[in-house]
Amino acid sequence: MLRYLVPLAAFLAMAVFLAMGLSRDPRAVPSAMIDKPAPAIGLPVLLDPGKKLEVQSLRGQVWLLNVWASWCGPCKDELPVLREAARRHGIPLYGLNYKDKPEEAEAWLARNGNPYIASASDIDGRVGIEYGVYGVPETFVIDRDGRIRYKQLGLITPEIWRDRIQPAIEALR
Repeated sequence: MLRYLVPLAAFLAMAVFLAMGLSRDPRAVPSAMIDKPAPAIGLPVLLDPGKKLEVQSLRGQVWLLNVWASWCGPCKDELPVLREAARRHGIPLYGLNYKDKPEEAEAWLARNGNPYIASASDIDGRVGIEYGVYGVPETFVIDRDGRIRYKQLGLITPEIWRDRIQPAIEALR
């Protein structure tokens, strides 16, 4: 009898842990970068390769870094929200074009509209890795001192903007 109870108990314990894991929000992955300095970018600006996007030059203001790619469907879906939020709330919006071909990214921005003040071209994904990017889209709220204060995994909807990102920005202003 005991030889059946031990495997049954082990199975039930694993089932409980599996159920707990499946019930969690996959977008609620904690970021190791929260409250850490935003890594340097120093990459060429997509539409002006003679310039570089430098994090140091953005100190003194709260700003957003949106990681996007031309091959990303949700990136296109969140553009209207980003455009309206940046316009209405006066938040500087910068982009990090992740693992994309510059000519495809430029064409995508021309087709869909460019909401970014500037967007850096991270062809090999090195800077994205330094930011702890899991995939695109991802958006970071960066404070006046250059520290990451909030990270949004996935698509930004009007509700996510209103309930999560906007309050984070207002608390930092």
